Amino acid sequence: MAGKFEIYKDKAGEFRFRLKANNGQSILASEGYKAKSGCTNGIASVRKNAPDDTRYERRTTESGKFRFNLKSGNHQVIGTSESYESESARNIGIESVKKNAPDASISDTTDLRKPPGSPFLFASERFMI
Repeated sequence: MAGKFEIYKDKAGEFRFRLKANNGQSILASEGYKAKSGCTNGIASVRKNAPDDTRYERRTTESGKFRFNLKSGNHQVIGTSESYESESARNIGIESVKKNAPDASISDTTDLRKPPGSPFLFASERFMI
């Protein structure tokens, strides 16, 4: 089973995505985008660039932890990892992005349309009488 991109809105109202592995762990997170189209373009760029090892910038933080950035062909950062305790754990994270991103599904939590016949209420419907 491939991973999943989740599109969501942050507290500032910007669109973001995170890539989750099939075990549910978040393995890559985006910057904020003003428009959803920018966010979906970012996902497309991750899918395209994830398999290419040269697109990964491997970094060590000032506190001695390990991270990586995934960059596009024009060298813009399109995703950032969490901090890892070891270099080997970071490298496993990179391999997980390579494996999961190309075929990952997309879950858009900002789409509040209710499927026909769905018994579930969305935030905007909670207080309707």
